[in-house]
Amino acid sequence: MKFPRISRRKFIASVLLATPCAIGADARWVEPTWLKVQRIRIGSGTPSHRLVHFTDIHHKGDLAYLESVVRTINSLSPDFVCFTGDIIEEEKFLAEALELLSGIKSPMFGVPGNHDYWSNVSFAPVHKCFAATGGAWLLDEQRKIANGKINLIGATCSHANQAMVPLDHAAKNILLMHYPAWVKKLGDQKFDLMLAGHSHGGQVRIPFYGPVMVPFGVEEFDLGLFETKAGPLYVNSGIGYIYGYNFRFNCRPEITVVEI
Repeated sequence: MKFPRISRRKFIASVLLATPCAIGADARWVEPTWLKVQRIRIGSGTPSHRLVHFTDIHHKGDLAYLESVVRTINSLSPDFVCFTGDIIEEEKFLAEALELLSGIKSPMFGVPGNHDYWSNVSFAPVHKCFAATGGAWLLDEQRKIANGKINLIGATCSHANQAMVPLDHAAKNILLMHYPAWVKKLGDQKFDLMLAGHSHGGQVRIPFYGPVMVPFGVEEFDLGLFETKAGPLYVNSGIGYIYGYNFRFNCRPEITVVEI
């Protein structure tokens, strides 16, 4: 069978027309739920602890997707789990989100994000959910875990001195916070690791350029690992998206495995 020949000009025109459609389809229908597992190692020597970091669920009723997130976290069998804010945007989705999160089989520690506050929900059921896993919902609090080898600190990013807490120099000091740019407000404190969310990685990242835009409280700390004055900071790309911005490109949702 003989196929008709196509000119070079028509071929290029076809590619140029098809590419935006393919990118649009990827951004809207593929990447928003194409979960990836990112792995990083902090410090030198043999790691003694392994944690999972996830953030920014923004649950809106997609049960299958959140179930897959919980399933993936459990398959990684971490020593503990860290969540850095924005469970939901609307109160009506909170009970459902917490029911699924209660299925996490490792102690889960977390801090609130701006949407958790803006939704005006009571944090009582959130406290109950996190405590049931063996963890805690930390509102400017700290917990000694791993037989005292880790000092886990949760900051609400609601006032300037909330992270100014006694550090334990005999333990690994890990700070959970929602806003990455809050790292600039930590004074001379030095942490072994800081975890943040909020940026969503920009959700749309142009190759060789970066995010098209990021929200307030992010600044240059848009995605990935940064070496800062206060120590290493990891910014996770998040699980979900906010209303009206339900697409991702070159920025898949992420669960991070951290060995420290």
